[in-house]
Amino acid sequence: MTQQESAVRIERLNKWYRDQHILKDIDLEVVKGERVVICGPSGSGKSTLIRCINGLETAQSGSLSVEGRPIVSPRDVRAVRLSVGMVFQQFNLFPHLTVLENLILAPQTVRKVPRAEAVELAMDYLQKVKLADFCGRYPAQLSGGQQQRVAIARALCMQPSIMLFDEPTSALDPEMIGEVLETMTHLANSGMTMLCVTHEMGFARRIASRVLFMDDGRIVEESEPGEFFDRPRTDRLKRFLSQVSLS
Repeated sequence: MTQQESAVRIERLNKWYRDQHILKDIDLEVVKGERVVICGPSGSGKSTLIRCINGLETAQSGSLSVEGRPIVSPRDVRAVRLSVGMVFQQFNLFPHLTVLENLILAPQTVRKVPRAEAVELAMDYLQKVKLADFCGRYPAQLSGGQQQRVAIARALCMQPSIMLFDEPTSALDPEMIGEVLETMTHLANSGMTMLCVTHEMGFARRIASRVLFMDDGRIVEESEPGEFFDRPRTDRLKRFLSQVSLS
């Protein structure tokens, strides 16, 4: 594997919150176009790991590079955020802005994209998430599933080369989860490099090129979906899979 093929490279990453050791010697490489799903019990370090990738969290030791660029300074973090999009559990849309205004704000202010170009880009992504007709509505006028699809479109408007998802369906009612997973599946099929923290194991089986299982701050097991779900190697993963829905 060459550095040119690498989207994310993590070596011996450690993260503490006061006296809690959250990430323990994490080694991970994600190549461009790969779709990596990260699962595990609550508190295992999954969300902290992907938040480190876009600089929302800072590790105390180890190394991290994104698309070959080591992340060692605030300037590096700002550069990474131009190429890495992130979708959170909560939608984090600006309630006083319309859907369209939410989408064009960052491209205009951060990338200095002219308004007309930003609007064209936003409408294209709203079309892809099947919400073009909702461009003039405010977030409060949308369902939770619709708001999360808007949040995905907003992240895509920055034209990232890598997308991070932090349990994007966990705040949704069950009937709304499917529409968000459908949007993410289309994105995965487009060849986007993705790292996704989720408990949706059926989704992981369908779209992942690799599935990681984390527990107690470590990557305990990783493999391609067929082997991960059908032939788990560790007792810890077997126990986890026995307690979650695989549909």
